[in-house]
Amino acid sequence: MIDTFIAAQARKEFSRALRFEGDRTPHIPPPADQRPRMLYMHIPFCERLCPYCSFHRVVYKEGLCRDYFQALRKEIGVYREMGYNFGSMYVGGGTPTVQIDELAKTIELAKETFGIREISVETNPNHLTEERLSVLRSVGVNRLSVGIQSFDDGLLKRMERFDYGSGEQIQERLRNTMGRFETLNADMIFNFPTQTPEMLDRDLDILLSIGVDQTTWYPLMVSQSTKKKVESSLGLVDYGQERRFYHQISGKLAPTYRFSSAWCFSRGKAMIDEYIVDYDEYAGLGSGAIGYLSGVSYANTFNIRDYVARMGKGESPLLVSRVFSPRDRIRYDFLMKLFGTRLNVPELKKKYGASFALLWPDMIAFFAAGGFSFKNQEIVLTARGRYFWVALMREFFIAVNNFRDYCREQIHE
Repeated sequence: MIDTFIAAQARKEFSRALRFEGDRTPHIPPPADQRPRMLYMHIPFCERLCPYCSFHRVVYKEGLCRDYFQALRKEIGVYREMGYNFGSMYVGGGTPTVQIDELAKTIELAKETFGIREISVETNPNHLTEERLSVLRSVGVNRLSVGIQSFDDGLLKRMERFDYGSGEQIQERLRNTMGRFETLNADMIFNFPTQTPEMLDRDLDILLSIGVDQTTWYPLMVSQSTKKKVESSLGLVDYGQERRFYHQISGKLAPTYRFSSAWCFSRGKAMIDEYIVDYDEYAGLGSGAIGYLSGVSYANTFNIRDYVARMGKGESPLLVSRVFSPRDRIRYDFLMKLFGTRLNVPELKKKYGASFALLWPDMIAFFAAGGFSFKNQEIVLTARGRYFWVALMREFFIAVNNFRDYCREQIHE
């Protein structure tokens, strides 16, 4: 019951927070200081479109893809001229490795332009080839995140990913990739309607036998636009089962892995997919990318041809922006930092001063529900609290996906 109440309240709150102003000129503020920031680049091209995915993506076309990368390199220059610098870089999609030569050229430019020390790139199992892996290593990629979702052939066929390789083929490719990067991450999804505890256990056993450096387990997230597709291809989602599956995953992985976030498990210290946990601010580059800088959340145009045209003419690619209130900022920090399983209270008090008091009602409520404990001036998620935060983040990302749906509806090709 508590889980359901938390999810319902989060759904309402995140929906409110992601209402962007439509009557103001969108803007990105200049950097207020030199704190570490993350650069996120979005590559919206895929060889095929998975029915459950709400991220901004289109079917790959080489000509448009090459034009897009050229525009993306121009946007890198925009942030340099504004005075921004970035310590880390995350390339997501879509499938960033779909045009490997253009990706390499873009990463090299970003490294030359900014003080980037760590680079994470997403890919698919069929792209774990010698050619692509060699290129990624040569440009300094530290972390490779592979979208696997499951090793079960039946599930792979239902989610229309069997063309990327069977469960056996994916295992072999992962084993062959081990040791080539500082961190090899396996992205998985749980709570598919036809998934059983036995199927989930087999996926976990395979990952443990391979010994991947890191694995991230996302609950199946269904936005308004994907609901019908998911129900027709996969079935109805059961959130009661989600809770049981989550505890099954964490129970099996906890002896070998540590919690990098409530749903990310790592052997050592490494970047994670949720860069919003490790970085207070991040810039979003590319069509449909979302950024958060100096209390302003913003999104670029979701029309890819429009994005390319705007960058070609030296115009801003921004679609919308929203200035977060002090209350929104502090609650956003609270949600994201605690998703990393612990939050330093003195640091948050120092950052927000008297506004920190706005958090007391939330903190008291979660403490009363057994969500976290206090240790050495830190708030630490309990086992129960980790699932609370999985439910919260699921609703957060669904709200972001619904926002993407809204933006896509505004496109008139």
